[in-house]
Formats: sequence, structure tokens, C-alpha cells
Amino acid sequence: MILRQLTCRATVNSHLCSHLRKSWGSQDMARPSSDLAAFREIFSKAKDIAILTGAGVSAESGVPTFRGAGGYWRKWQAQELATPEAFSRNPSRVWEFYHYRREVMLTKNPNAAHLAIAECEERLSKQGRKVTVITQNIDELHRRAGSKNILALHGSLFKTRCVSCGHETANYSSPICAALQGKGAPDPDTDDARIPVQDLPRCEQVHCHGLLRPAVVWFGEALDSDVLVHAENVLDTCDLCLVVGTSSVVYPAAMFAPQVAARGITVAEFNMENTPATMQFKFHFHGPCGTILPPALARHKAEEH
Repeated sequence: MILRQLTCRATVNSHLCSHLRKSWGSQDMARPSSDLAAFREIFSKAKDIAILTGAGVSAESGVPTFRGAGGYWRKWQAQELATPEAFSRNPSRVWEFYHYRREVMLTKNPNAAHLAIAECEERLSKQGRKVTVITQNIDELHRRAGSKNILALHGSLFKTRCVSCGHETANYSSPICAALQGKGAPDPDTDDARIPVQDLPRCEQVHCHGLLRPAVVWFGEALDSDVLVHAENVLDTCDLCLVVGTSSVVYPAAMFAPQVAARGITVAEFNMENTPATMQFKFHFHGPCGTILPPALARHKAEEH
């Protein structure tokens, strides 16, 4: 597949979007179907299902997406803070941003879409069928919903990596360090806490004590090669692909489903709006993911009991 040609996280611009549309095929595309019964027949026969999920799924749990109008933390957009350069310039500010996001996530729960995906995976596994979730989200709501077969493309809010020794570990502490207690308010008039770097989260490995960073993939950084190769293998072998709550503008993930469609595999999009990739797909179901996805993934009459 084309995935290895573009492995750094980036938001696509209009020129690249136009170029990629042409590369996916210049022929006139049929408008995607919204025939749920037709999708369900294909779903009932699929043995290896890939489900790509994005921010739209988490948004229905009340998770801030930091996109579009109002998508700011204080006076910055996520793309201005979620970069190695931003962390190098001001680790205190970036840690305030991620502390805020971690604390918010501790108050949120998986919604009907997360639960439908997890139930589908468990049910189909008993039939010798496979479901793999490939998510751009870093909130771990799929895991909390019960999904087991998850590829987290952009890492996790609840993992840290040491910038000195590279050690990565899960961390669910609230707050993650004493200096961040009560910090991270998103209001535009909130002043930076200016926490001394020695008081920010530090590595607990013996003889290290290096500065920790969130173990997430920032804009401009390469995705984890093992995760990317695993995702590529899933997408190369799946016989059905669902695209759920993703804007199809963050690369390389935005390339995944169109590449699956290009090899003749059915792709179904579930989203609140059309995306730059919608016309590449066989199905498009419009509406909140928590409303439209559960009936699509429910037990089919043809399934074994």
C-alpha cells in the first residue's frame, strides 16, 4: 500500500487533498448508498473487519476535539501545542494542556458507538471472525468500552515517554504531578502557570529522572513503525472497512480507507457530514455515530447462535 510514503502526522491542505483525490481515481464516482439492509448483508458475510475511528466518536462522549470554530485551549489551537517544537519551547504550557485533557477524560465515558464496536468484536470473535479497531483517538475510550484488538495510531493520553531514556509507561495518576494540581484551565484569560521544568512529570527509572512527555504522536512526528505496519497488514487483508467519526483530513490515516476501497473492498462511512473521501466509498450513513452505528453492527439473522 501507499501508507509508508506518508508516515508523519499532518493535517491535509486543499492542494494535497485535490492531488490525492486525483490519485484515488479520476473517473466519476457513484454516490454512496445509505441502504442499511444492503450494508448488513455484506457485514453478515465479512470475516475480517477493520474499523477506523476518529474524533467524531469521542466528541459524542463530550470530549473536546479542538477543531473548527471554538476549537481552542486558551488562545491556542491543538496544532500549535501538539508539536515537538512547542514542547521544547514551553514544556510547562504543553503539560498544562495535556493535564487538562487527561482530567477531562477522567470524567467521560464510552458512548453507544464505542460499546457497539466492542460488543461486535466480542460477538464475532466467537464465530471465528475478526474485528480490528484502528483509532486516531488518544483517549482510550475504546479500551474502556471493552475492545481488545486496538491499534492506537497516535498513542495515548495516559502514557508517558521519557525524553532522556525513552522509557514509556502507562500513567493514570490525577494529577500526574503535584505542580499541575489545579492547573490547565482552558479559559482564554488564564495565565500560563510557568511551572519550573524540574517540577514537571519526571522519569522514575533508576538513575534517570529525565523530563517526561505525553506518549502521543505530535504533528510532524512519525507514527510508530510497528503500529503502522500492523495497521497496513490489517487494511491489506480486511474484507470490510468501516470509517467512523473521522474527518479524513489528518494524514496518514486519511489515506487508509480510500486505499482499501481502491482494491475493491466495501467501505462504509458513518459520520455527521461528508468528508473529502466520502465519494470513494460504497456506503455513507449520516448522523451521530452513537445513533447510526449500533443498528449497523447488531447481530444479523444469518449469524450463528
